[in-house]
Parts: sequence; structure tokens; C-alpha cells
Amino acid sequence: MRKSSHVQYDIVYHIVWTTKYRYKVLTGKIAERCRELIRQSCNSMEVSIEKGSINKEHIHIMISCPPNISVSKIVQQLKGKTSHVLLSEYKELKKRYWGQHLWASGYFCQSVGTVTKEMIKEYIEIQQDEYEENFKIVG
Repeated sequence: MRKSSHVQYDIVYHIVWTTKYRYKVLTGKIAERCRELIRQSCNSMEVSIEKGSINKEHIHIMISCPPNISVSKIVQQLKGKTSHVLLSEYKELKKRYWGQHLWASGYFCQSVGTVTKEMIKEYIEIQQDEYEENFKIVG
């Protein structure tokens, strides 16, 4: 559970994105620099990395983020910054990705949690017996 001035939250996402054409370029110094850039970007957005993995052609990351930042904004920041910096620092990437796009478009995202939909529905259901359809007024 994380806190800010007016909210407590536990928002965790599993995010995966791949290199364009699935080229296996995330190795050695490039992989290390990519990890460093991801850590810097996450720190600047107050996003904490729960777990991560950089494979040769894709990245898995499990993050906890504040509720005021959308997943799409986080991914945009991570992919944009890493692409820009890695392509400018490593000539071998610039040759392979001459179109200035290191990452494939799109990404996979899945929310992670310890509470299931059924548990939430049951909790809401036991609040009071009077209800209208699936959205009731309590009190």
C-alpha cells in the first residue's frame, strides 16, 4: 500500500513491450543502459518498479504507480525516453533502426491485484440488501 497526501493506493501493472521487428538488440551495455533509463524515468514519475526483466527483444516490468498517472502515459514516457537516448548513444542501433523507432508500436498491459472481481462484487453486495440492478444506493 502506498500513500500520498490525500490517497492510499495499491495500483500494480504488468507491462510488456518489444523491439521493432523483434530484433535481439537488448544485450550487454545496451541492456544495462536501458535498465538505467527505465529506472530514472520511473523515479521521475514516482512509479516504483516491483520487478523487471530485459530480454534480448522485449521488456517485462511490473510497476506500482500513483492513480493520477495513466498507464499509457507511463509507457509513452518509458518507450520514448529509452528509444531517444539509446538511438543517440549507440551507433549500431542507429544503423539498424534508421527510422528512429527502436520499439514496436503498442504494448501489453495487465493489472495485478490480490482482490478478484468476485470478491469486490461480494463486498458491494453485502453492504445492504436494497439495490437497483447492479448499482445500488446505500444509506
